[in-house]
Amino acid sequence: MSTALELRSKISKGGELEISLAKVAIPEPGPEQVVVKVEATPINPSDLGLLIGPADMTKATASGSGADIVVKAKIAEQALPFLAARLDQSMPVGNEGAGVVVKAGESEAAQALLGKTVSMVGGAMYAQYRRIKAVECQVLPEGTSAADGASWFVNPLTALGMTETMKRENHTALVHTAAASNLGQMLNKICLKDGIGLVNIVRSAEQAKLLRGIGAKHVVDSSLPSFMDDLTQALVETGATIAFDAIGGGKLAGQILTAMEIAINKTAKEYSRYGSAVHKQVYIYGGLNTGPTEFSRSFGMMWGIGGWLLTPFLQKIGRPDQMRLRQRVVSELKTTFASHYTKVVSLPEALQLDNLVAYSKRATGEKYLINPNK
Repeated sequence: MSTALELRSKISKGGELEISLAKVAIPEPGPEQVVVKVEATPINPSDLGLLIGPADMTKATASGSGADIVVKAKIAEQALPFLAARLDQSMPVGNEGAGVVVKAGESEAAQALLGKTVSMVGGAMYAQYRRIKAVECQVLPEGTSAADGASWFVNPLTALGMTETMKRENHTALVHTAAASNLGQMLNKICLKDGIGLVNIVRSAEQAKLLRGIGAKHVVDSSLPSFMDDLTQALVETGATIAFDAIGGGKLAGQILTAMEIAINKTAKEYSRYGSAVHKQVYIYGGLNTGPTEFSRSFGMMWGIGGWLLTPFLQKIGRPDQMRLRQRVVSELKTTFASHYTKVVSLPEALQLDNLVAYSKRATGEKYLINPNK
């Protein structure tokens, strides 16, 4: 076999999304490179921006079958200016993955990986084979499967990045929204292990029950009428003054800042007309709600709302601290950083409309894994 399949996403200047499987040559490694047979690669929310963009997948159509399946969907005209840099380009998809090294270049580092199961990050993972630099591979511990190691980068390092950011910005506890997600469960385990106060905001009684079942101490359900009172009490008990919000749109970010201000004022020694002197910060790192972020400034003047992304954070902290965090992930891959999947699909199955619609919903607790060589 000299060719293999690779998933591609293309948005035309005419406003049409096309997702298909391209037949590409199996690459040969350079001296410092290896070729990995990809056996597991997750569909993360961060992958969906490239995979489907702003398309409404409930109105998508599919033609062909198996490796010849092609999915098409319309993109709203007003969204096209924001996609200018990718229009009419057939783009590979998939941030992270894992598999077995089947070819290696002549360098010592590359040869040392031959036959090893490794995890990778760097895009184009929704493919049967991926060529990558040997130094960019993470060897998985003995007995660890590709599925165990496929989600080793994005969610684990994002969760660790949140606690690192908290410490670096002189906060002592934090708030997390959409907290029943895979990432949220990891963050809960980190905070329990490291003795960090964490307020978990969820959107249903089922999600609250799930988190309490894995030991979460402070769980607040935003669907309840008592949400603001419950949130404020959890903030009083933890002292959390920084939040990471996966929702993005709507009123939640502002509600968190308001509750933080109320919680701080409950123990304030004196009144200030400008609000508390404690800085309160919300970082938006996701967009489960794609609408506008709305807030009423009822939380004084010491506050901030900003964006947070993993890659710029890792660049900021430098290589030694990156390696420290990565080593923790690898050593706790089957415990703290274990991922759970709703369904494992092949590349053609990943393009079936019912599957595309399911993961485009970005539902908390539902995570799909692609095995390109299934």
